[in-house]
Amino acid sequence: MRPVFFLLVLLALSACTGPVDDPYPASERGQSIYYSAFSEPPKHLDPARSYSSNETPFTGQIYEPPLQYQYLKRPYQLVPLTATAVPKPSYYDAGGHLLAASAPAAKIAESVYEIHIRPGIRYQPHPAFVTNQPIPDDAQAIPDFPEQATRELTADDYVYEIKRLASPRLQSPIAGLMSGYIVGFSDLSKKLDAAAKTEKGWLDLRRFKLAGVETVDRYTYRIHIKGKYPQFVYWLAMAFFAPVPWQADAFYSRPGMAERNLTLDNWPVGTGPYMLTVNQPNRQMRLVRNPNFHGETYPSEGEPGDKAAGLLKDAGKPMPFIDQAVYSRESETIPYWNKFLQGYYDASGISSDNFDQAVRTGTAGNVELTPEMKAKGIRLRTAVETSDYYIGFNMLDPVVGGLDDRHRKLRQAISIAIDEEEYIAIFANGRGIPAQGPLPPGIFGYRAGKAGVNPEVYDWVDGRARRKPIEVARRLLAEAGYPDGRDAVTGKPLVLNFDTSARGPDDKARLDWLRKQFRKLNVELVIRSTDYNRFQDKMRDGSEEIFEWGWNADYPDPENFMFLLYGPNRKVGAGGENAANYENPDFDKLFVEMKDMDNGPQRQAIIDRMVSIVRVDAPWVFGFHPKNFGLLHGWVSNAKPNLMANNGLKYLRIDAAARERARDRWNRPDWIGPILLGLLMILGLVPAWWAWRRKQEAAVYPNGRAG
Repeated sequence: MRPVFFLLVLLALSACTGPVDDPYPASERGQSIYYSAFSEPPKHLDPARSYSSNETPFTGQIYEPPLQYQYLKRPYQLVPLTATAVPKPSYYDAGGHLLAASAPAAKIAESVYEIHIRPGIRYQPHPAFVTNQPIPDDAQAIPDFPEQATRELTADDYVYEIKRLASPRLQSPIAGLMSGYIVGFSDLSKKLDAAAKTEKGWLDLRRFKLAGVETVDRYTYRIHIKGKYPQFVYWLAMAFFAPVPWQADAFYSRPGMAERNLTLDNWPVGTGPYMLTVNQPNRQMRLVRNPNFHGETYPSEGEPGDKAAGLLKDAGKPMPFIDQAVYSRESETIPYWNKFLQGYYDASGISSDNFDQAVRTGTAGNVELTPEMKAKGIRLRTAVETSDYYIGFNMLDPVVGGLDDRHRKLRQAISIAIDEEEYIAIFANGRGIPAQGPLPPGIFGYRAGKAGVNPEVYDWVDGRARRKPIEVARRLLAEAGYPDGRDAVTGKPLVLNFDTSARGPDDKARLDWLRKQFRKLNVELVIRSTDYNRFQDKMRDGSEEIFEWGWNADYPDPENFMFLLYGPNRKVGAGGENAANYENPDFDKLFVEMKDMDNGPQRQAIIDRMVSIVRVDAPWVFGFHPKNFGLLHGWVSNAKPNLMANNGLKYLRIDAAARERARDRWNRPDWIGPILLGLLMILGLVPAWWAWRRKQEAAVYPNGRAG
């Protein structure tokens, strides 16, 4: 009994000294380090291959394409990064003659972009720039190499990377698209494919010519584009067009490197403000300030309200402000959320599980932080995403398709009946805004306020858009030949089919809600759920009737959304992204004119006409644009959501002292509880111990202990 008793006493006392669960080493306290997390390890950090959202937090800080997005301004604007200016194309006809900038697209055979980069930019320290360095026996990471060197960035490095995009070995996700635009791209791809079949090891791409890309001098290169493709300039802000030095390509092709996971997919080589020093994808990724970074200053201009929000306090100051960024693997949302509340992560999204704990709807209908979040100094940042979520009608379907007045009114009636405001409130936690057309905010051509309201679905009342009464939808349905939801000729009820790949238990409530929307019109909606492959087959062969779809912008241009409704881009027969198979000659003619225009009043006028056409035709129920919600601790400054840019780390500033004070305050050991527990355990055991002792004494001294 005695050993057990004293063991319990020790356990009780040890509970009084419970450690604070700080996940970081003490040596990092007070340092300018940004702490975040990731759920899925990045697969590709090679700029020719990387295209996933879980990879851009790393590639965006390491690589530098020639252009970037202005951090604060909206609509999104391109500005130089390593380039001296945003290039403006020169146009040439089929005979090679220079054309005026205003030349019609039909006469333009080639667009030539000449890009000048700034001298003096140098790569991060890396063993690839050390000639003939042997591979250390214990090398498992790039920092394991004893010698590191650098060199200056040149135009050749950009040309080399564009050639890499054409390599069949790499299978770049944009190779197919670029083969249709960059002159000679397809020819180079064929040559590289043939060479790869006969040559093992490194293919030195400097040996191969790409007709449409040329080096002019040490700091200048040109790209030749087929015809007119003004959206190409946006690709120059993506990591695909960041520089890769030939030395890095050769270094990672050495025998024995791939077996150690020493590849460009795991260890990038860039000129950006940060470099990767730890790559343990199941535990931690660490970015450290690049000592060779060429320097950049915080923007001096922004939107109205940015100055009042404190977003211009660092205007003109050199970046980056943060020395390191540590990303820890968190496969589940609850541990991530709890560590954020403890101050161990600097920012967090809001999952459905945590939504009510984080935010609530105010009396004016606005979303605001809960008192618990406000008490911690946490701030809410929101931004409407450049995305569309919509319900589409198959315009080839005999019931819901067609451009005649009858079918238009049927689709308009359904558009009014489906209450997107209610959907956003119930299923998106209020995180979205109802769409008034195909363009989301932040894209040129989008109109806000009264000028942007869809008059086929909404009225403008008391300074805001209000969905038309259901009576209007019922009247339109009757005019379409379905009074009270029945065919005026046959008297049969109108039955429509909704095709979806949603089949899980979580989808049931949403699909039941959708049926309810159609019942407002006395229309029966049949849900036809199937697996994703079968659903895709239906979309390709046009056997669906009504469906749900979405689109995220690749670049902030109206062409990237309007092409979703361009007739020749239809899904059936052409394999394009026009999932509704919508085809209106007036819209298509305007699209061809609009897509090659520069932003300005003339382009805006054409976009307005296009939006008006699709509002009347209603090939989509214009659903909603999702709203991004993010939480930041008060010690993080200069944070503004930029949904196009991926290089936002360099703009952020951390008040490390304020963070340490908050962590200490929020994570103090609970002494009182364990002490009381220990005392109760001790007091509770005293009677049992005393009885045990008396029993032992009675056994030893049956006649009582001698005096």
